[in-house]
Amino acid sequence: MDRTFEGGCACGAVRYRLESTPFDAGWCHCRTCQLNSGSPAMVFASVPAGHLVWTKGGDRVKSFASSSFGHRSFCGDCGTPFLMQVDHQPETVDFSVATLDEPGAVAPSYHIFVASRIAWFDTRDELPRHDKFRPDTRGLEGTEPPA
Repeated sequence: MDRTFEGGCACGAVRYRLESTPFDAGWCHCRTCQLNSGSPAMVFASVPAGHLVWTKGGDRVKSFASSSFGHRSFCGDCGTPFLMQVDHQPETVDFSVATLDEPGAVAPSYHIFVASRIAWFDTRDELPRHDKFRPDTRGLEGTEPPA
């Protein structure tokens, strides 16, 4: 890894470090991401499971089942959303790119769940768009995607 990726929450209670370079960054427009973030969409990227290491306040991180196939983790003090872990991809965790100290270092390369996009929100980019998951998403058998 050529650079260090670190991040944290709005109140400063929780900090983390990535032990590998993030990959597979993309916008998610699903209703769960909208409710979790309070915004029209979220940008997530992935790292191998165990490669996001809490360096401060890991005991303050809380989680909840956000769908039939995944969990979300957030700062228990300020609510900053950190992670999405899905059952069909246990080898990775998806983290909120906006929580990085330098979020501009990880650019999204696609959009998913655009069928749930809020009508007035348009990123006006040329990235590939998918109504739900991307067709090549690993491990989807038996999952029920959010509306």
